[in-house]
Amino acid sequence: MQETVRESGRELVVEADGGSRGNPGPAGYGAVVLDAATGEPLAETAEYLGTATNNVAEYRGLLAGLRAAHALDPSARVRVRMDSKLVIEQMSGRWRIKHPDLKPLAAQAAEVFPPGRVTYEWVPRERNRHADRLANEAMDAGARGEQWSAPASATPPDAPARTAPARDAAPDATARAGTGARADAGTRADADARAARTVATPGWGPADLGPPATFVLLRHGETPLTPQKRFSGSGGTDPSLSGIGREQAERVAAALARRGTIQAVVTSPLARARETAEIVAARLGLDVAVEEGLRETDFGAWEGLTFGEVRERYPDDLNAWLASAEAAPTGGGESFAATARRIAAVRDKLIAAHAGRTVLLVTHVTPIKTLVQLALGAPPQSLFRMELAAASLSAVAYYADGNASVRLFNDTSHLR
Repeated sequence: MQETVRESGRELVVEADGGSRGNPGPAGYGAVVLDAATGEPLAETAEYLGTATNNVAEYRGLLAGLRAAHALDPSARVRVRMDSKLVIEQMSGRWRIKHPDLKPLAAQAAEVFPPGRVTYEWVPRERNRHADRLANEAMDAGARGEQWSAPASATPPDAPARTAPARDAAPDATARAGTGARADAGTRADADARAARTVATPGWGPADLGPPATFVLLRHGETPLTPQKRFSGSGGTDPSLSGIGREQAERVAAALARRGTIQAVVTSPLARARETAEIVAARLGLDVAVEEGLRETDFGAWEGLTFGEVRERYPDDLNAWLASAEAAPTGGGESFAATARRIAAVRDKLIAAHAGRTVLLVTHVTPIKTLVQLALGAPPQSLFRMELAAASLSAVAYYADGNASVRLFNDTSHLR
């Protein structure tokens, strides 16, 4: 039962965040409570959660931040600031909470302060760095087998003096919904939870790790759907290459033959990828191995539709998909989180099978972008900030210590 507490007139700001290195994977949250008048950090909290999803970690961060604010002043008004569009919209009551893991967390968060005492604001990720840092500190501590412990001061190390947090100005184009595919992609980008990050320590060690396993990533050539910008995944008509697509495959084959570095060819099972792989492999004198895990995402009922057509027919499902990597397209499609888990498993399998070799992987937009995103330790929203042309080449090298190096991205010089 909600306690009755007279308002003190004081306003607090809660900045909260959460992340998962694997989604689900090792997860943690962070939250900081600020004095709204001065911007002074009053309390910090963070925790390593073990295995959890991004969204669960974000909700846990919100709940912990609200409880920390309540401990400081149960009569205060609270302004929550998060870069998770999903949490902000759901807690504001504008989006339904469907996932069973999130419903109890949202209910607990709603009970910390009396109704109407808490407001929710979306902010870009760069304005939520304090909470993001705490969440990562918690996950780093968990990787060491420890729990996060609060420092003596809530002020970040080497932080400049803070002023009172300003209320958000009009959101930029990436935060507005309904303004076209690029803006919607930005909304999804800013809303989505953190991506899996490699736990390997970046840098160069003194030991000779030997040659890396290098994956040259080739997006298949054009199909009739490509220039129309239609969803074309693994659940649709499985189109073959168009005439332009076959010409593109011949050009990339010639370019790779001149380089003379490819030692094996592995392809997605879908027709457009297999056809591209066979054209290239024939030029290189190599066999083609088919790897089921390299298939494109299944876009469910959206297969064959343009973004605009999906927006018109399935607006609620599209909004949910744009807001969370865990959301799947209409009709039993595959979420980006599920795609990432599949691609990570295939990556590890192929690294083990081809240590020290250079392998051509012929696949699709989402698998290639996902491999790059995982190699960089970038968040899921980075998928919407990469341009990947048909028949383009990218490359990632994987070292024995677990580190990865992106060496090339979206090279189309062989097509000109």
